[in-house]
Amino acid sequence: MNTNYAGFWLRFVAIIIDGIIIGVVQSFVFVPILAALGLGFANSMDTMDLSDPNQAAGLMASISAMMGGYWILSITISVLYSTFMESSKLQATVGKLALGLKVTDLQGGKLDFSKALVRNLCKIISNFTLLVGYIMAGFTEKKQALHDMIASTLVLKKG
Repeated sequence: MNTNYAGFWLRFVAIIIDGIIIGVVQSFVFVPILAALGLGFANSMDTMDLSDPNQAAGLMASISAMMGGYWILSITISVLYSTFMESSKLQATVGKLALGLKVTDLQGGKLDFSKALVRNLCKIISNFTLLVGYIMAGFTEKKQALHDMIASTLVLKKG
């Protein structure tokens, strides 16, 4: 089995590349939605009396709901992108492919969809640890981040 583990900085650059790709995809999803919501929102703002506490609270609730919807859709797009790419024959996202990396199970085998899904859902935990879950990849023996440890996966340099 290949034991040429991908370290923190290679993975970090891959995340940046993937972030750009995901950002472009998200803009194609979000811009039309926000434009449609914005048109209705702008029209309702003309008649809104923000000195009325009920209307101000309604405005804040609307903004919070839009932000929550954006967050959920954003995470969904990111998780699905990574899951489909890492469970494919490529075994990597575009960012990882660009850097010659692949994601495997602990024996070096290809991930099935469910294992890739668990790995990518666990990235949410790595995010909630103020990114310490990601930084761990720089200090663990097999260069595993928290989500890799939970899902029993490795990120390897090809070759």
